[in-house]
Amino acid sequence: MLLTLLTVSALAFALPYMSDGDPVRSIIRSRVANMAVDADATAALKVKLGLDRPLGVQYLEWLGNALQGDFGFSFTNRAPVAGQIGSALWVSATLATTALAIALFFAVPLGVLAALWPASLLDNVVTFLTQSFVAVPEYWLAPLGILVFALYLGWLPSAGWQTLSNMVMPALVLALRPLAYFTRVTRAAMLDVLRAPYIIAARSRGLSMPRTVFAHGLRNAMPPVMTLFALWLAGLIGGSVVVEVIFAVPGMGRLVYNAVVNHDLPLLQAGVVCIVALAVLINTLADIAYLALNPALRTSRDAL
Repeated sequence: MLLTLLTVSALAFALPYMSDGDPVRSIIRSRVANMAVDADATAALKVKLGLDRPLGVQYLEWLGNALQGDFGFSFTNRAPVAGQIGSALWVSATLATTALAIALFFAVPLGVLAALWPASLLDNVVTFLTQSFVAVPEYWLAPLGILVFALYLGWLPSAGWQTLSNMVMPALVLALRPLAYFTRVTRAAMLDVLRAPYIIAARSRGLSMPRTVFAHGLRNAMPPVMTLFALWLAGLIGGSVVVEVIFAVPGMGRLVYNAVVNHDLPLLQAGVVCIVALAVLINTLADIAYLALNPALRTSRDAL
């Protein structure tokens, strides 16, 4: 974990300098109306921001401050980066958790039903409908949702993050793709569980199929689903750029997008590092949770 985070921090710090844009010129142009940037003003601002020093010196100083929770100040709005990252992470985590909860709410029953009657009409319909969601791009579905539910019907706001109704459309758009994967993994896991000896034994003792499935089978089928849930959570917190930009959600995706457009180096570097660090943490916790949910793995570990 430490090696991964250290490597990502170095890449995150170095990559913005490899682009063609000059952050100093972008900062000046964002603060003054005149597009002609004075060379003396550019040099003075570069010295003030410390961008005239060697990259190695800049990186070590930045890393030392970052380990203390100090990511500096944004080049564009001069606000502390840590505060902006914290508020954006909370918004993205809320949106991602809501979207994945919606996906899980529908995917688990659909996956179980498809596994109970494999190769049936129900199984084919569930598989076709859920897998078709993978082919629907978010950059098409999000504007369509705004057109239908905000402009034509007037049921939901088109953008913003003021009330719970603002969360409905972006959460539903984000939920469709993981819903397809959750359904497929639930179906596959349940098929394996239903063929297990303890399920056959439970049925032979006279237990009904619903009680057998929900009391004995579903718990053992959930670990791979929860692992996939954690992977999607880590990905959506920093990867919902399209949805957050279209719906004007002040999350991490939109924050990093604006930092790229404005060449805001402190905000971009801190955003990338925090997203990766959170992804590594979530994946590690998912591994621990998988071990806790799967007794077979604990038994194998103890035997070793």
